[in-house]
Amino acid sequence: MLSLQLATKYSRAMFLLAQEDGKLNEYGQELRSLSSDFEETPELKAYLESPMIPRQAKQEAVEKIFQGDLSPMVMNFLRFLLDKQRVSLLKEIVQQYEDFSNEAQGILVADVTTARSISDGLGQKLTEKLGTLTGKTIKLRKHLDEKLIGGVVVRMGDRLIDGSLKSRMKALEAQLLAD
Repeated sequence: MLSLQLATKYSRAMFLLAQEDGKLNEYGQELRSLSSDFEETPELKAYLESPMIPRQAKQEAVEKIFQGDLSPMVMNFLRFLLDKQRVSLLKEIVQQYEDFSNEAQGILVADVTTARSISDGLGQKLTEKLGTLTGKTIKLRKHLDEKLIGGVVVRMGDRLIDGSLKSRMKALEAQLLAD
């Protein structure tokens, strides 16, 4: 619970700085890239999270690895996380940052689950339809689940639109058993 509160606090601070600099998307991309680098290189993540390694050594490693790839603001943020021994929270911080950023820009993330991958054209049509329905800019996050058989399930925040063949078959079964 404390780690989630800290992640929210740190992400909120970074979001406010990015908003002040007018660089919500740029800093967001850098944070996502940084988080991805940590996930793809578990050795680096373990090194930076280790309490056995001196902070100075971690700072020097970060300087060598990321210098030139990160803006001064994001680099300072990473140094701050190292100083506070909170690098392990980076993934949660980035997720929270994206939530703050999307909300500020009027973007609603729609998790779209289908049995098979959908084409870009169909994805664009779905984005437009959901945008009309909600009055917001939609950002699709695609997922695959072969158990759906067909159709689509869309989750936007606390709203669920279930147009899957699986749910229709269950509804039909319930109706037939009720009669």
